Amino acid sequence: MRQTLILVAVLLGGCGSSADPGSEGPALETDQVIVAHRGASGHAPEHTFAAYDLALEMGAEYIEQDVYATADGVLVCLHDTSLDRTARGPAENCTGNVTSKTLAQLKTCDMGSWFNEAYPDRAKPEYVGQKIPALEEVFQRYGKDVNYYIEIKPGLGLTQPSVAQRLIDLINQYGLREGAVQRRQVLVQSFIPTVLLEMRRLDPEIPLIQLMQPATTNAVTLPLIAAYSFGVGPTLADITPTLVQQAHDLGLAVHPYTVNETEDLERIAATCVDGLFTDFPDRYRAVLAAKRYDCPAPIR
Repeated sequence: MRQTLILVAVLLGGCGSSADPGSEGPALETDQVIVAHRGASGHAPEHTFAAYDLALEMGAEYIEQDVYATADGVLVCLHDTSLDRTARGPAENCTGNVTSKTLAQLKTCDMGSWFNEAYPDRAKPEYVGQKIPALEEVFQRYGKDVNYYIEIKPGLGLTQPSVAQRLIDLINQYGLREGAVQRRQVLVQSFIPTVLLEMRRLDPEIPLIQLMQPATTNAVTLPLIAAYSFGVGPTLADITPTLVQQAHDLGLAVHPYTVNETEDLERIAATCVDGLFTDFPDRYRAVLAAKRYDCPAPIR
């Protein structure tokens, strides 16, 4: 990982204000970015319109999309490489690797029933039959009215055109580039520095976030990341006030993942991160509305 980051830092050159925070619910005392992890995935089946709609209703500033390319080259929103955990339907269409299926096959899958099975206390009839969304359908549904936080998943980028190119084409097609460049309406993240390098080569102004594996965010890696990235995505466990200050000294926004329990949300907010990923955007909003943490203005 470190060697790859060094290579990227040598080859690349630098990114950094985002859209206004969500307006639902009470005003925020502390202005940190609320990122709905896979939508409001603590309340509704992840990466469905039910989860995205609910996240926005709860005042999330960003909705997150993990993207893979289907066998016919369409970017779809799914977290796992495999369909097995969250898809129900014909085995030939709804099991196995998502990249081996066409969009038409995937549209036969029920992406909501699993949630009702796993979380009967949160089950709702309307979750049954939710479909996998193509990223283009997400852009068509929400347009320029919301902010998008898009992760390019591992193992992609070898097809032509690459996933990075397809993503940039969609951003341009739906008129989102100006918002992305001027106010961070679209943030693109990946664990893979070479994927971000490709994004930077294709469009040097799209803001990038370097996602980090556990115990890899430190005083050595942060300056390398700052050479090409707007921000960094450490794990919850790696966040300390010292780490946040080191990142801020380099101009990096800090958006840790994934913080769900109220005690953790309060603790991480107090470190003066710039925002965080959560399955429960309502909980994080309640934390930010309840207390002023006397943090500097977040990097947006």
